[in-house]
Amino acid sequence: MNVILSPEVSSAMSAGRPVVALESTIIAHGMAYPANVETATAVEQVVRFHGAVPATIAVIKGKLKAGLSAEEIEMFGKSGPEIMKVSVRDLPFVVGRGLDGATTVAATMRIAAMAGIPVFATGGMGGVHRGAGETFDVSADLTEMTRSNVALITAGAKAILDLPLTLERLETDGVPVVGYRTGEFPAFYSRSSGLKVPMRADSAEEVAGIMRSKWALGLTGAVIVANPIPEADEILAAEIEPVIAAALQKTDRLGISGKDVTPFLLAEIAKTTKGRSLQANIALVKNNAKVAAEIAVAYAA
Repeated sequence: MNVILSPEVSSAMSAGRPVVALESTIIAHGMAYPANVETATAVEQVVRFHGAVPATIAVIKGKLKAGLSAEEIEMFGKSGPEIMKVSVRDLPFVVGRGLDGATTVAATMRIAAMAGIPVFATGGMGGVHRGAGETFDVSADLTEMTRSNVALITAGAKAILDLPLTLERLETDGVPVVGYRTGEFPAFYSRSSGLKVPMRADSAEEVAGIMRSKWALGLTGAVIVANPIPEADEILAAEIEPVIAAALQKTDRLGISGKDVTPFLLAEIAKTTKGRSLQANIALVKNNAKVAAEIAVAYAA
């Protein structure tokens, strides 16, 4: 099935100009309206400012789309949770039924790879959930990282996850995790997790070289670029961890599970931190978009 490209994205790709994929779950499920639309628009502007073309990805009336119009982004923002949250598993359903779908990291990666877009900026990726030894709750993002040839620029895994186990799983699956100007795996809201990254790159050109080398070797799958939140916007791990722990306990009490966990936790943490976590989230997404655009420019060159 072909991915429908917006005129801007189609023109850029035909000319060999750099393009950066963006997800739509952050619009429909990551934030409330109108902050979600304002953030999505600002992130696209960051990508353009740094020399690339943004391609926000979603499913609209059963069609896979890369590059949304302002009206489509507004629709996703206003409809919010009414729009289905779509991982790779859900794509046949939403396409077959002609529905709208907000794509997760995994689904965005798959559609970006189908469209030939090699760079994708998100906020934080999924991973192994805390307590996965009992629940077996592991994000489909990790499986997709072994399949789609896309560089994923992320502020580490979401801080609500089990970060050591997430890194262990990525090592087992042979997915490179590259610290961008850091030797430590970032923890979403926090620059520091206490966990080392296995490799480091200090420029967009170095990352582009790793991407080329991996895929030229016939090694299928993603390159993870772990890009820390800007220092001015971070919430220290010692401060945010008790908030996360309390939010996790609340999900257990309320019986919340599966794909409903992450949006609930993010909303609960934002409420407890009086919006500070939301501002940190917005800052790290913009920072990832900047770095992704720089990497896309270097890779296209």
